[in-house]
Amino acid sequence: MSSSLDTLPKTSAPATRALNNAGYFTLRDLVGVPRAELAKLHGMGPKALGILQSALEQHNLSLG
Repeated sequence: MSSSLDTLPKTSAPATRALNNAGYFTLRDLVGVPRAELAKLHGMGPKALGILQSALEQHNLSLG
């Protein structure tokens, strides 16, 4: 599975809503954002965080 930096990877609807409500609309927006900050978002769980980190790693990037 390859991910684009211009979209968010497929996660649960609550996780996607949480990201969008916090102003994150693309994978590129998440580069360097602290994992702990994202974990505080309502609807964001460990599985979604893992999906985001894996998608970033495909581009040699990561969460903060």
